[in-house]
Amino acid sequence: MMPVADIEALRRHGFSVAYRMLGSVADAEDVVQEALLRLSRAEDALDEPTAWMTTVTTRLAIDHLRLARVRRERYVGPWLPEPLVTEAAPGPHEEAEMAETVSQAFLVLLEQLTPTERAAFLLRDVFAYDYPQVARIVGRSEATTRQLVTRARRHLQERRPRFDPDPEAGRRLLERFLAAVDGGDLGALEEMLAEDVVVYADGGGKVVAARRPVAGVARVARFLTRIAENRARSGEPLAVQLATVNGRPGRILHLQGRAVDVLSLDIADGRIRAIRIVRNPDKLAHLHVTAGGAVPSEGV
Repeated sequence: MMPVADIEALRRHGFSVAYRMLGSVADAEDVVQEALLRLSRAEDALDEPTAWMTTVTTRLAIDHLRLARVRRERYVGPWLPEPLVTEAAPGPHEEAEMAETVSQAFLVLLEQLTPTERAAFLLRDVFAYDYPQVARIVGRSEATTRQLVTRARRHLQERRPRFDPDPEAGRRLLERFLAAVDGGDLGALEEMLAEDVVVYADGGGKVVAARRPVAGVARVARFLTRIAENRARSGEPLAVQLATVNGRPGRILHLQGRAVDVLSLDIADGRIRAIRIVRNPDKLAHLHVTAGGAVPSEGV
């Protein structure tokens, strides 16, 4: 029987692949659980457990994503990935690079790829598998796999997000941003926003949220301060927690121990370029509060 520590390492690796494929914590956990179940039924010991886990989770994720794409085409309002919340910001350069590949901006961009293109691109450019390995995993010839990756790179090249690398600077900007929003300080808020700033709010048609992106400095500033005013008037006992959300500075609002609103900032050149707000309760069910704060999602 495989040691518990090795199984846990495989689980975390499988999750890192599946979440980037699916943009859903719950779905990624389901895929990993299925992969581990298959592993437990294997009669022979595996020569390369990590490679096996990558293959199985990728193939399961491709099948799952084909079904999910139909649901997302019918989604009400902007679709955002389920928030991946961690307590610590990325430190070393390599970790920061990996964090960029779970950013909501990057995962939304991946939605324009087919499931197989997405798998081939992630395996090659994020997880650094060679082309023969990627070809075996996705079940295509090596020549076709190279075409899949090239096509994916071409789709993503111009729109791939760019972020400021300093997490501490991002955290400070987040704190100033939240203070300006809650204080209704439009002037201070507008100074932090890039000219092409956009707010994306994901309510999934289940809670109140803007069904179209809100763009432009003045409109975004008014939109955010109006939300804060309405929230203050409601008198709900909301608890605020700062967090790292998909590798970006963010905050969680809790109501009686339940996450109800997760916000994250895309920051480039010292200014906020995008604000992403997830309010769909189905996408926040994996977050809860303990004495130490929100329980972090899986490591990636």
